[in-house]
Amino acid sequence: MIILVASGKGGVGKSTVSAALGESWARLGEKVCLVDADIGLRSLDALLGLENSVVYDLLDVTGGGCALEQALLTPSGAEGLSLLPAAQFARAKELEPKALCKVVKRLEQRFDRVVIDCPAGLEKGLRNALALPASQVLLVCTPDDVCVRDAERVAQLCERKGLPRPELIVNRLMPALIESGEMPSAAAVAQAIECPLAGEVPEDLTLYRALLRHIRPMDAVCGAAEALERIARRLKGEEVPLPGYGTQKKSWLKKLFSRPVKEVKTLDR
Repeated sequence: MIILVASGKGGVGKSTVSAALGESWARLGEKVCLVDADIGLRSLDALLGLENSVVYDLLDVTGGGCALEQALLTPSGAEGLSLLPAAQFARAKELEPKALCKVVKRLEQRFDRVVIDCPAGLEKGLRNALALPASQVLLVCTPDDVCVRDAERVAQLCERKGLPRPELIVNRLMPALIESGEMPSAAAVAQAIECPLAGEVPEDLTLYRALLRHIRPMDAVCGAAEALERIARRLKGEEVPLPGYGTQKKSWLKKLFSRPVKEVKTLDR
């Protein structure tokens, strides 16, 4: 099964989501290969603690510079998970779409899931990935107007390429802002883009601190990691309810001790 993880805008947490879902599926007993297709800006190796282990990369494999097995890496303690890293000092135009397709098809024969971490934006790097015979597209965005608009463009591009309608993962939700009406809920974002909602992840300082300490996303004990695991289970076919961050009615006790949202002030000029 080939899965594309895409976003319209960079910096929305797409690579973190890719790494977390890959490791979650591996922990659930599947054989998973993560492919970093972001040529020139690789990140999955760092997220998985493999930044000092990369010898060969995706371009070495597609160009015949090494065997596929030589380029695959396995994170420590993550049995069932492999990574094919991106080339760090190259450009997207150096990756031939047909060669990429051949490598991904070989991986599909060996793994239950091949997860492609696509480059952000709408340029050649993403279009190379969208040429793959994917059976599922996951679209990651944050709940702000710019990211929602860009995600909608990617959804339209997927439709033109004949790919399945993307399933949406809304990242960095802030329940307090949703409750105050300043931030749209995950369901509202999915409705705006007209994509089915696959999952929602809250903003989580603990996860960010874990990444700063080079701890893998799914090794962090926090609400965001739990949310990502729920998404992996949901995409695996389990009936896992959506949390509906910011849309659930609070008990009187939570209302009593919840912190009010500070008013936004602007500078006088």
